[in-house]
Amino acid sequence: MADLTAFQSWVAAAAAAVTDQAEHLTDLDRAIGDGDHGTNMARGFGRCAELAGEEQFTGIEAYLKKVGMTLVSTVGGAAGPLYGTFFLRLAAPLGATTDAGPLELAQALRAGAEGVVARGKAEVGDKTMYDALAPAVATFDEATRAGRSLADCLQAAADAAAQGRDATEPLVARKGRASYLGERSAGHVDPGASSAALILQAAADTLA
Repeated sequence: MADLTAFQSWVAAAAAAVTDQAEHLTDLDRAIGDGDHGTNMARGFGRCAELAGEEQFTGIEAYLKKVGMTLVSTVGGAAGPLYGTFFLRLAAPLGATTDAGPLELAQALRAGAEGVVARGKAEVGDKTMYDALAPAVATFDEATRAGRSLADCLQAAADAAAQGRDATEPLVARKGRASYLGERSAGHVDPGASSAALILQAAADTLA
């Protein structure tokens, strides 16, 4: 079961991961985007990691909402609203939950991914962060229905996200700035899918 402290550990681990990989994420973005994804993500999640030490939160929902709003205001480009929406939508199904298990997290992750679709209008195959999120959510759902532990569900989802990330390399981008490159966007891993995979692995490392 994942309590408030676990979710705060998730955000701290996500911040550490994107900071560690900031140069790599920026290199990926330099090939097909604005060249600032790593810098923006490190700044935004770094700020989110500071929230737990600055404010007393009444529960998981309140904390995740603050994380979402912080990402919207501190991460530049399209990633800020997309990741912000993900965490804001993630928060709602958890409501008054104090300890989230597989069923609660399955609902929350699906809501978060649906928020990304609503905000960015992306589909699987568009070469976006959703190419990592969609298989992660589907795999988490499948593992939950199979009665697997929270740890197993989370790691299965993280593995699926990594596979989704890798599958973006041959794709031609249909959304975002990368879509302006047309066929030239093929042959590059999507930076948004890469950061999404990092964040889901951080969840697997902390929430269980």
